[in-house]
Amino acid sequence: MKADMTILYVTDPEFSAGIYTAILGHGPLELSPGFAFFMLEGGLKLGLWRLEAVLPKTQVSDGGAELILHVKTEEDVDAAHAAFSAIGGLSVLEEPVRREFGYTFTATDPDQHRIRVLKTEG
Repeated sequence: MKADMTILYVTDPEFSAGIYTAILGHGPLELSPGFAFFMLEGGLKLGLWRLEAVLPKTQVSDGGAELILHVKTEEDVDAAHAAFSAIGGLSVLEEPVRREFGYTFTATDPDQHRIRVLKTEG
């Protein structure tokens, strides 16, 4: 088995796709009212699936996932923080901070999924 895709359940895939386009710097490869599909650098696939269309039905109501975006430098973390702060629909939860695993900040999308930008230590 090979894990190569993650799916986030969202209220409005087209709206969320606009936010993730701003975050990732490119648009989805597929976009419909029910699903958006992105290919990320490194080969990870990201799907945004309309929550009400998920089968079998799920009990999840808000968030529950964290997408980690690795960057090369601490300056990249700071630049991403500035960019994320300007993206409508994102909420920045914490300013850039040094944690035991690296220099990071966290934001949430409209569906409360966390997006962490991280420069690991070392």
